[in-house]
Order: sequence, then structure tokens, then C-alpha cells
Amino acid sequence: MEEENEFRSWDELIPDALGLIFRKLPLQEKLTVIPRVCKSWGRTVAGPYCWQEVDIMEWSKFRTPETITRMLQMLVLRSSGSLRKLCVAGLPNDQSFSFIADHANSLRTLRLPRSEISDLIVEQVAARLSTLTYLDVSYCKTIGGPALEAIGKHCKHLRKLQRCMYGWEVLDKVSQDDEALAIAATMPKLNHLEILYLRISTEAVCQILLKCPELQSLDVRGCYSVKLDERFVKKFSGLKVIGPGSDNEGWDECSNYSVSSGYLAWDFVASVMDDDFDEEMLDEAWEDDQSMEDVEMRFYDGFILTMVGSTGPYLLEFSCWSTVEFPVEVRGEKNTWNPV
Repeated sequence: MEEENEFRSWDELIPDALGLIFRKLPLQEKLTVIPRVCKSWGRTVAGPYCWQEVDIMEWSKFRTPETITRMLQMLVLRSSGSLRKLCVAGLPNDQSFSFIADHANSLRTLRLPRSEISDLIVEQVAARLSTLTYLDVSYCKTIGGPALEAIGKHCKHLRKLQRCMYGWEVLDKVSQDDEALAIAATMPKLNHLEILYLRISTEAVCQILLKCPELQSLDVRGCYSVKLDERFVKKFSGLKVIGPGSDNEGWDECSNYSVSSGYLAWDFVASVMDDDFDEEMLDEAWEDDQSMEDVEMRFYDGFILTMVGSTGPYLLEFSCWSTVEFPVEVRGEKNTWNPV
């Protein structure tokens, strides 16, 4: 008898196993390379096995709204109702949000930073998002208290909420206490809450602490109107409060806008770039004299310091995006920043 082959052919693996493997691959390879290898692999990536978790956050940052919509629809439909995690930046309209809700029977994690969605659509479809445990609606400028209230009323399993903003986006708002009070009134099971740079009062934050007894971490960095009494906070055992001031206020230690949220400082810049931006444009911008190795960007609460080359020029970009260029003198080995 011929010896039985101890190794099994890759194309004979069951779709579930192939799906687990293919999930580790970059999006482009899953969509363009894998289908061309063999028919069984093509069937796997065309079915739900690879798309129970869809993370196109990085990909979507520099794509047009139309491209994001087409990709989102294709991948969500491929999941065939088994979608458990969806991460996409810059959802372009209410219709896209409604489409997600229509296919959210198993959805637990939903991250939609910088999306153009309204209070009205969230109120209309929140009941279809009842399985959510983690929601990220950071930098969504067109929603407020009504949307958060609807989410809280219908998403009873919600454990983590991210609702962060950039400081300049809330300058025209008198108060966002309605958002904090909606969280306090409807989300008692929260474990983790990030509400960076919201214009909220101390009283509103106290309501969150009192009505969300399972809260383990509260990030209120940038909420400078909040003045929490240390003795009051100590009453909540196991609770970690970050902010409202930054823990790192020096020039040498610079934190991201939200460490736990996974947003890198580069996201701060990417959020204001045009949808048609691509890597080739970035390369062309530095072809002349400078390379990316010559550039250092430091991020602080309210402005960015961009250092081009070892001796300048230095560009100081404030949150209003006016740019000031000035000469510098270099002192010692550390190239001490010293405007002259």
C-alpha cells in the first residue's frame, strides 16, 4: 500500500479554517490575490468566513465617500449576517449607517469615527443595534445628546463608548451637557468611557459617576470645565479617571489624543486631508529637498510643532490651522528650540 500523505493540501481545508487564516491578511490581498490562487480559496473569500470582522479603518481614511460606500456594501453583504465587528472611518451619510443597522444582527463592535450621520437616523435605527458592546462615534460632528440617548435606550449590553472630539470642533458649542446626561441616564452598564474635549460641566460628569456604577475608566482629557474633587472620586473604588488636564505637559513627553482608543497622532493630521489624498501625493510633496526622515512632528493640546530638518525652519501650526514660520538658532547637541 502506498503510504498515506501526512500533509493535507491547502485547497482541501474547510472554509472555516481558511477564513481564520485569511483574516490575518491585508485587505488588498484578500480581495485581489487570494481569489486567483484556486477556486476553493476564491469561494472562501467570497463567502462569510473572512468577513465576520471587517476593519477598513486605515484604508477608508484617504478614500472618497463613493469608494467607501461601495466597499462597505460589498464586505457587509459578504458577511451574510454574521458580522461581529465593523471599523470604518468617514461614513458619508445616513443611508450608509442605516445599511449597517440592517445587517447588524450579530454586531458587537462598531467604530465609525469622523462619520456624517445625524441624530435622526440614529434614533430611527438604534433598536437594530441592540447587540453592541463597543461603540465609537468620535469626531462625529452632526450627532449629539438625542443620538446617544437612543443608543443607550436600545443597546443594553454596551460596555465601552468613545465619544471624543477635537478642541476646535466644539468651540462654537455653549454646552454638551446633554450628551453627558444622556450617557448617565441610559448607559448604567458602561465599563469604559472616553469623552475627550467635550464642553461639559462638573455636574454632568458627576452624574455619570453616580449613575454608571460599573465604570472602570473615565477619560475626560480636554474637558477643562470639569473640576473633580479628589475625595469624591476616591469614593468609587476601582475607577481610574484620566484628565481633564494632560498628564504629560512637557515638551519632551507627548501623548496621543486618546491612548486607549488606538488613535495615533497621525490620525489628527489625516482627519483634515482631502479624500483624494494618496501616498503618491505624499511622496511628491517631499521629492525636492527634504525626506520624511528629516521631519519630526510633536503633538500637544492645541497645536502641532513641525520640525523640518535639523536646523529648521520650524512651523508652528495652531488648532485654527494658521501657520507661523520663524527662524531658530540651534544650541548644543539637542537642537534646543529657541525662536529668535
